[in-house]
Formats: sequence, C-alpha cells, structure tokens
Amino acid sequence: MKVAHNFNAGPCVLPKPALKAAIEALNDYKGTGMSVIEVSHRSKEWEATMEECRALWKELLNIPEGYHVLFLGGGASMQFLYVAMNLLENKAGYLETGVWAKKALKEAKGLGNAFAVASSADKNFSYIPKGYEIPKDLDYFHITTNNTIYGTEIHEDMDCPVNLVADMSSDIMSRPVDVSKYAMIYGGAQKNVGPAGVTFVIIREDILGKVTRYLPTMLDYRTHIKEQSMFNTPPVFSIFVMTETLKWVKSIGGLNAIYKINKEKAALLYNEIDRNKMFVGTAAKEDRSLMNICFVMAEEYKDKEEAFMAFAKEKGMVGIKGHRSVGGFRASVYNACPVESIKALVACMQEFEKLNS
Repeated sequence: MKVAHNFNAGPCVLPKPALKAAIEALNDYKGTGMSVIEVSHRSKEWEATMEECRALWKELLNIPEGYHVLFLGGGASMQFLYVAMNLLENKAGYLETGVWAKKALKEAKGLGNAFAVASSADKNFSYIPKGYEIPKDLDYFHITTNNTIYGTEIHEDMDCPVNLVADMSSDIMSRPVDVSKYAMIYGGAQKNVGPAGVTFVIIREDILGKVTRYLPTMLDYRTHIKEQSMFNTPPVFSIFVMTETLKWVKSIGGLNAIYKINKEKAALLYNEIDRNKMFVGTAAKEDRSLMNICFVMAEEYKDKEEAFMAFAKEKGMVGIKGHRSVGGFRASVYNACPVESIKALVACMQEFEKLNS
C-alpha cells in the first residue's frame, strides 16, 4: 500500500480507528443490517449516535449550561450568513485576519452595519492585530481563530466586552477552550473533527431572538435547537465519522493531551524552518499557527521552489503547496496528522538542503 504523508489543508487526516469504524458502519450499522448511509435518521440507532456526538462535544470542551451544540450543513461559509442574520441588529465588529474573515465580514455588510475593528491586511495577514479596542456597543465581535492560508493563530481565549463569535473551523479540538468566553463558536468539521459535509455550531441560547428582521425558518438557529439538528435530514455519515473521531480524541487523553502533542509536532517543523538556510517562515513568530505551517524558499534559493516541490512529492509528501494567494509551502498538521509525517517532511527538507549546498 502506498504511503502518503498527508499535509492537505482539508479535508483532514482522520484517525485510523475512526476510519475503521466508518468502514464497518458502511457495511452494517449497529447490527441493523443496513449501512449507516441507508438507515433512517429517525431511528433509535441514529438518534443515539446524534446524542453521543453531542455529549462528546460537551464533555471534551466542558461546555457550560445554556449552550446548544448543533450539526448543520452548508459549511462555515454558510455560517457567515447565519451569524449576521441571527445576531446583527445595530452593528457588528470583525477582526480581519485573512480571506475567511474577509468573507465573513462581507456577508455581514450585506445585512447591516458591520466593519473591521482591526486588520492585518497591511502585511498580507502575516500577524494577528494587537492593541485594538473593541467598541462596547457592538451586537457581537467576530474572530477567526486560525487562518489556514496565512498560518497565523489566536492562541488564547480573549476577554471581550460584547458577545464573542468565533470561526474555529481549523483549530477546534486542537487545544482546550474556555467556551464560557464565547457567545458562539462554529466551523466546518473537515479540518480536525471529521470529513467534509457537516458544520458544528456551539451557541448560547440567550443571544437569540434579538433581531427584528424576518428570519427564514432554515436560517433561524432556534429552528435547529428545537429540532435537535434534525429539522431536515442531517449529514449522517459525516456526523458518524465525527463521533468516532471525537471518541479517538477522548481515548488519547482529551484536549490537554492533544494540545501537548500538537505543540510538539509544530515545534519539530518550525525548528527546521528556522534552522534550514533554504527556508523562511512567513508568519510572525508569536502568532504562528500550530495547525497550518507556512513557509517559502529563502530569497537566494527562490529558483529552487519547483525542484523542492518535485523532490518532496517523490518522498511521499502530499498537499504542501501553499495557497495560490501566497505561494510557497504549507504543511497542515491537524490532530490526526502523525508525528512520523512531520519527521519525514523535516528529513526531506534536510536532505534537499544537503543536495543543494
């Protein structure tokens, strides 16, 4: 079997136990004689899986009372609209730290008074803005905690004077989070907690019902809270694999354990980037992402970029080409990306340096 070191930015590497369980469930789901993609979402077997998934979210993140966990379709991009539809009445502030933050802001601007409180666009989003003041009259303040394209991350849960809304698509479950500091957390599953096709939403109920605009039934969070995420047929397979992925996170010690592993994995690659004369990191060191590690060739080796890409491919590296808007390289090292893959990439970089010295 071909060995691939998967550094794709998404869909993510999934833990082997989750993949094994998924294969078994595709053949026979819980002894029903049916596949998980055939079973009724109204069956007692499926309702039990939904409840197990919800319970794992609450346990792993220590979600307080008063919050609901939803599983929806449409990806995080749909949530850009949901958030503004449900929460924007007077004005909203956004922290502009990259492409996805800009897209979220664009949707909010289409519905009302929304603006960037601070931005790192002046340096191509290579850092997280600091020292800004959040207006106290906002309906909410929106942040994107990890920026997949630029390799920056907000590493701590901020104190916010207004409702704090966070897109955590690419770093959820990678570290402990104080959910009580957020009014809402959302994201696509396909970076850390499952395959593409399902979106998670963690929302405090008391922030809802405050807007005066008409809310279409499907775009009202209260609809999905009332119907336990089954107002329409949920993405059953994606939710099943998510459940198995969260069981794996719990089995290895939960978020404190995975955070320790993630820091060690990222340090391996960042240390090599800083040591190796052929490569340069692109994100400000204090804001470097633990999930998406971005780097380019040093100026004097710019002509070697395509050669390194080909060399890395020969060594089994997959998905290390940087996003088209920034170029260079990007290694996405989500939860289930094994340390052996990071070590293989480091060895590849070291060998390429020796061959070109």
